[in-house]
Amino acid sequence: MSPTTATRTNQRSLMPLYLATAVFAGLAMPIQSRINGALGAKLGDPVAASLVSFTTGLILLVIASLVLPGPRAGALAIPRALREKRFPLWYLAAGCVGAFVVISQTLTVPLVGVALFTVSIVTGQTLGSLLVDSLGFGPGGRRRISTIRALGAILTIAGVVWAVSPRMGSAGAIATLLVPMAVPLAVGFLMGFQAAMNGVQAQAYGTPVAATLVNFVVGGILLAILLLVRLPITGPAAALPGQWWYYLGGPLGCVFIGLSAFLVKHLGVLLTGLGMICGQLLGSLLIDVLVPASGTVIDAATIAGTLLTLAAVSLASIPGSAFRRLRK
Repeated sequence: MSPTTATRTNQRSLMPLYLATAVFAGLAMPIQSRINGALGAKLGDPVAASLVSFTTGLILLVIASLVLPGPRAGALAIPRALREKRFPLWYLAAGCVGAFVVISQTLTVPLVGVALFTVSIVTGQTLGSLLVDSLGFGPGGRRRISTIRALGAILTIAGVVWAVSPRMGSAGAIATLLVPMAVPLAVGFLMGFQAAMNGVQAQAYGTPVAATLVNFVVGGILLAILLLVRLPITGPAAALPGQWWYYLGGPLGCVFIGLSAFLVKHLGVLLTGLGMICGQLLGSLLIDVLVPASGTVIDAATIAGTLLTLAAVSLASIPGSAFRRLRK
């Protein structure tokens, strides 16, 4: 067996583990959305809430980079990687996408709810991931989008829509929310590119923790500038809340971005995105069961849509070669 063949065989044997990790990372997104949405409503300023979220995540990453050997070596490698231009410097804009994700949570979730926010951002993620993989933008190179994977992506969107359909309300109500729903749709599309850029940076620094640290620094700077520009117009935000759980959004973002940067090299952007979408949907379901918000509905459509999404991601994870062998 050649080294290349052995590597591919090993990658395929680890795929279930990588997919399970992607699902675990996706669980962080709906929890983060609920927390950041609540923080935005508490402060009365989505940008200020986003900056608080980024600051808590950045503090955690700085501590990790000072204490742990691997992250510390990655942090020290950042200036060298930038000087040597191991990747296009505009890839640093991945941190801006992270800032937009948090702003969309704090701004949109209180307006449209977690259900419609999830549908919008998942649709954008899926479309963006398809494009990124087909272009070969990520660290894993170009990955051909087979018919099976395209079908899996379509079924994923259908499953999410089905799962949240009991919470969508009337068609007229949804129509009035199309404009705010466009925000997470656009942000979700950019998340595919963010995952690819973070994956490339993780390779350059030697660890996804360093890529996540750069993300939070860049995103935090952008949010601070936005807050300062808006301050004369909007005035200061409300006082920070005393409850500790309001500050968990940043650490959860660290988990989401760090694991995404690690996984795109092994799964590609599309499969990483679909696995995380599964986690998002399962996380939303768990939140609605354990800490339901006002008006929460869980019925047969919620469960069936979740199962369809899981089946769709499983379908998309099967290599195209397996289907070609079945046809022979």
